[in-house]
Amino acid sequence: MTKEFSPERLDVKAFAQAQAHIEGQEPLSQFNRLALEAQGPHDGVQVRWAAEGELRAEAGAEPQIWLHLQGETDLPMICQRCLTPAPIALDVERSFRFVADEATAEALDDESEEDLLALSKEFNLLELLEDELLMELPVVPLHDECPEAVPLASSDEDFEQANSEKPNPFAALAGLRISKPKP
Repeated sequence: MTKEFSPERLDVKAFAQAQAHIEGQEPLSQFNRLALEAQGPHDGVQVRWAAEGELRAEAGAEPQIWLHLQGETDLPMICQRCLTPAPIALDVERSFRFVADEATAEALDDESEEDLLALSKEFNLLELLEDELLMELPVVPLHDECPEAVPLASSDEDFEQANSEKPNPFAALAGLRISKPKP
């Protein structure tokens, strides 16, 4: 008999012991905080995800519980260069080691390179996925290449006139002669 695992109430230890794998896709609207970051219509936008459990044997110690998470979506945003809609690809692939409780996670956090989480029988995998996708958001969303050329001209005549009248502050450096030290 194969045990069914729910991403909203995941028994992480049982999931790892079974070396189980689950995957799915959910509408972006199910991820409230991530949907708030969308800057355009997001009907039909899906978040695809997969998770895998693993028990890693440690010599002389209890096996470690690991969860490997992958997720991806194309979040509708506005390109800050050309100000047109841009689907920004968010892609995460992370692994987490689970420990007995929050105190253990906090105590081991400074000396551990891996991401540590506290073990739970009702762990919400989709909340973790949303957190990870939020951390992938760009500070400034941009197209890799804008669909149209962006004109880089000023329409302020006063600004143009003020700039043309000012001498370049680095022009004095052009007249300096740099002498090399003699060997």
